[in-house]
Amino acid sequence: MTDIEQYVAPSTLEQAAEYLRSGEVTILAGGTDLMPQSQGGRLQIRRTLMNIHRIPELKGIAIEDGAIRIGALATITEIMQSELVQKHLPILVEACDHFASDQIRNAATLGGNICNASPAGDTLVPLIALDAEVELASKPNGSLARRRLPLAEFFTGPGKTRRGAAELLAGVRIPLPKANHYSRFFKFGTRPALDISTISIAIAGILNNGALSNVRVAFGAVAPVPMRAPRTEQALEGKRLDAASIEAIAGVARDEVTPIDDIRATAWYRKELIHNITKRMLAHVAQA
Repeated sequence: MTDIEQYVAPSTLEQAAEYLRSGEVTILAGGTDLMPQSQGGRLQIRRTLMNIHRIPELKGIAIEDGAIRIGALATITEIMQSELVQKHLPILVEACDHFASDQIRNAATLGGNICNASPAGDTLVPLIALDAEVELASKPNGSLARRRLPLAEFFTGPGKTRRGAAELLAGVRIPLPKANHYSRFFKFGTRPALDISTISIAIAGILNNGALSNVRVAFGAVAPVPMRAPRTEQALEGKRLDAASIEAIAGVARDEVTPIDDIRATAWYRKELIHNITKRMLAHVAQA
C-alpha cells in the first residue's frame, strides 16, 4: 500500500472533481471493497485519499425527468428500504436482498459496487436489465461537466470500466418502468445472500398475454463483464412461452455465455445453471 500523503473530504461535487483533475487520487465511499483489496495487495491506494461522504449531490433517491436517480452514495440498505425502489424497481430490491450481510449492506454503496466492476456484482445484472445509465462528473476544462453512459457499455473487463481517471460516478439513472413491466432476478451460490454468485440472471420486459416484449436479459459471473444477452433477448421477444419455446430459449442462453473455470464452479456447470435457471424463470413468466 502506498503511504497516503493527503486525506481530503470535499463537500461539493465541484471540489471532488477538482481533486480528481490533479491526479493520484483514490476515492473512498463505503470502503467494503477498497479496504480488503488494498490490504490484500490487489489495489494500491494513491497519494491522496478522498472521502466523498460529505457531498450531498451524491446522495438520495428521487424521480427526475421520467427516471429514478439513485445517488452513488446510496447504500444497499437505503435502496432496499426506499419506497420508490420498492414500488417501481422490485427486481433491484430482490438483488439487494441477496447482497452480502446486513452489516455490509449498511456501508456498501451502489457507486462502489458499480465501480468495482466485478463480473459477479449483485446490483449490476438487474440494473443492466433495467436499462440503467451511469452519470459521470469531471472538470476537463475547469468547469463541471457531466456525461451519461449505458451501464451495459460501462464495463470493459474484470475491475475495469470506461470511467476516466478524472471522473467521479455521481449517480445512476433508471427509466421509470412502463405499465405491465415484469422483472425477476435470480442468484445462485452456496449461500446466495453471503457468497459471490456462481451465476446470476435478470429478465425484464413488458408482459402481455403470456409473452414478453421490449425484452432485456442480463447475466452475471459468466463472462469477463456483467453482460446483456442480445441473442437470448431476440429468442424471447414476443414468444408465447410453452415447454418447447422455453427449452429453445434456454438453449440459446446457455450457448451465449462464455464462463470460465474457477474456485466456485466449472464453465460447464455455469452453462448448465444458465440453461436450467433460465427455464425455471421463464416458466414463472408463463404463469404470471
